[in-house]
Amino acid sequence: MNSENHLYPLKFIPIVKPKVWGGEKLSKVFGKGNSEGNIGESWELSGVKGNISIVSNGKFKGTNLKELLEQHGPSILGKRVFETYNTEFPLLFKFIDAKEDLSVQLHPDDTLAAERHNSFGKTEMWYIVDTDPQARLIVGFNRPMDEESYKKVLSEGNITDILQIEDITPGDVYFIAPGTVHAIGGGTLLAEIQQTSDITYRIYDWDRPDVDGKMRELHTDLALKAINYRDPNARMDYDDAENQVVNICTSDYFKTNKLNLTRAFERETAEIDSFRVYMCIEGDAQLQTEYHSEVIKKGETILIPACIDKILIKTNSATLLEVYIP
Repeated sequence: MNSENHLYPLKFIPIVKPKVWGGEKLSKVFGKGNSEGNIGESWELSGVKGNISIVSNGKFKGTNLKELLEQHGPSILGKRVFETYNTEFPLLFKFIDAKEDLSVQLHPDDTLAAERHNSFGKTEMWYIVDTDPQARLIVGFNRPMDEESYKKVLSEGNITDILQIEDITPGDVYFIAPGTVHAIGGGTLLAEIQQTSDITYRIYDWDRPDVDGKMRELHTDLALKAINYRDPNARMDYDDAENQVVNICTSDYFKTNKLNLTRAFERETAEIDSFRVYMCIEGDAQLQTEYHSEVIKKGETILIPACIDKILIKTNSATLLEVYIP
């Protein structure tokens, strides 16, 4: 039996992370971790060093993602993707619950991240799952800025005056390019898809101590040369539809589609030559391949190896995000 025949839809143990700004929604809405403490993030699928995801189902249960890729890299990632990334899983998938505002921050691009940190840069996107009243995001600046004007505002301690604030509702999509100043506002539950990188430059943290009671480090100098001062045009508009593949975000690093399903849906992806990841936002579904079947419920994430190029999604009601390498 070759590797293609014994690979199957893979689930992983969520890696939950308490945060000073976290809340209870990941526990109460999605059943992540326990109800103690403020869970800010659930890393659903990760190849980040020190946070490698571990399989939770089937014959590979207990195996970590790195080991899987060393054994079956081209079959899981796709030959094209494997040629680029080898055994480094290229994307990181999270659910984030912000009970309070996150720090104002930005991320470096590939060039700067490689030069400074020997790492990938961090391009990411958000899909808004749930919001409290008055939930909002910070994305970019509310006026024309350049490095000199930014440094002046910084020296005067008025950084919050120049931040662009946007109201949000469930279903909204934002693309956060490297260099974009941003923050997730309190009352927001979202899915985040990003490059495999954990490099963040914090530029303001609301004068708030961390869970250990200490103030978190700011990266003012590192951020200066990384900031994109142009309008980020971060909001992605799309026309929602039922029982079809709706593209909601495309970048060089990932393509994300939304599947709003009310019936069984067959998905053929032979031409993609990439793994697919499904994040379930609402409802539940059964993913059937030729040899296997796996249920995905609200708040769960599943990896379909590239060698499986056809799945039947059986459901009466499910909203899925589908992500792959374009």
